[in-house]
Amino acid sequence: MFGTVCAARFTLFIGQGGWDRLVPGSINLHLAEQRFGAGRARLLASVHRPVLIVRTVAALALAAGLVPRLSLLLVLAGTAKELLYLKSPNAVRYTLLTGGCLLLAGDLGHGLRIEHGPSTANTWAQCLLVLVTTDIYWNSAWQTLKSPQFRTGLYLAQRVHVLTQVRAQLPYRRQFAVPGSVRRHMGNLTDRDVRLWRLIAAAAIGAEIMLPPALLVPATMPYAVAVGIGMHAAFTCLKPRQLVTFSGLTVGSYLAFAA
Repeated sequence: MFGTVCAARFTLFIGQGGWDRLVPGSINLHLAEQRFGAGRARLLASVHRPVLIVRTVAALALAAGLVPRLSLLLVLAGTAKELLYLKSPNAVRYTLLTGGCLLLAGDLGHGLRIEHGPSTANTWAQCLLVLVTTDIYWNSAWQTLKSPQFRTGLYLAQRVHVLTQVRAQLPYRRQFAVPGSVRRHMGNLTDRDVRLWRLIAAAAIGAEIMLPPALLVPATMPYAVAVGIGMHAAFTCLKPRQLVTFSGLTVGSYLAFAA
């Protein structure tokens, strides 16, 4: 799952301007020159495209179970390079955190097959992934509970309303995937719309609080997985490019709860 999500992210990165991120005259190269100096910035630019290729191939190899530990190390190294020029690399930090948990796994697998025999080889990695996912959910719930704008539904109502008004003028329309029926019936910023979004906000906060314990109980896990996938699908509709990594890795971590 980790390899598949990273391969998707790396492929999207190349196709959405990442290939030319550090070309001469780009703002990213200029910022790198200010941060590291001209010589190191040129070195970073010279290895940029080869690193993109290597890490994408490594992610595909990791997903296929081919030399998984080496592939994982290459994926993490290629991902960490983005810390050198991205201003808000939250997805990068989350990828490194979850990938770091996998580094402690004693058995990352051998090819495209699932082994059903009991094993303690990955216990620490699984425990860490459970703790990371639980922290992500509970911290998010705490932050949104403290936000009156989100808790009252106003944030979601305003976001969808603005998207409805300016979507046709945006240069990257695929950054948003809110269904047309939602924009038509809940994107007008009326009192009714705000009340509906308030219910949705409350449901999201409640889901984030309840998902970790529900994922740990075998009887409730199938329902929790369905709720989690639905919630992350809704999140990703608001920010497909920004949240595809977060949603993919978080849903993928559900496998650690099952184990």
